[in-house]
Amino acid sequence: MVSAWASENSLVLGQTRVDQKSNEITAIPELLKLPDLPGCIVTIAAMGCQKKIARQIVSREADYVLAVKENQGRLLEDVEDLFSCGQRTGFEDMQHDFCQTLDKGHGRIKTRRCWTIDDPEQLSYVETGRNWPGLRNIGMVTAERRRGDQVSVESRYYISSLESDAGRLLQATRSHWGIENRLHWCWTSPSGKTKAG
Repeated sequence: MVSAWASENSLVLGQTRVDQKSNEITAIPELLKLPDLPGCIVTIAAMGCQKKIARQIVSREADYVLAVKENQGRLLEDVEDLFSCGQRTGFEDMQHDFCQTLDKGHGRIKTRRCWTIDDPEQLSYVETGRNWPGLRNIGMVTAERRRGDQVSVESRYYISSLESDAGRLLQATRSHWGIENRLHWCWTSPSGKTKAG
């Protein structure tokens, strides 16, 4: 099942079953036909990082934040290279935005850092950047977790049609995982017992 989740309301807006011989790429366009899409920010995991999907979102007067992984050829490599260059030079002469959040709890300290780059000259180096409908910036989010002496750092990359605002991009990426944390599946087994998943 692929679900459209309204993170602000913790509400499922729609669901589409994925055919057995298919994947989410065919189901996502059906969910994007929802009537209340204009003005929304649509966040999709890397599987949905597709130009046709981005085009459909923009045509519905919404914005997108799409996770970038290896499924898009050189896109991930180009985005990683831009951020690597920016960090080496302190983002000198590169239009960018930055924000950081700190959360403490359960014996852990989590620091999230987000950078966005919206410099047209820099974005032109992204091999496929000119072909993404509505692309306005790229983003990098790092999550650092500290528990005692143990430290782990994970980086994720995004493309977005939003104006460059690192705080807004960070909030959108964090809200994306609300479906994982707040949506519980229930079904009735043949014996009539309700199960949660």
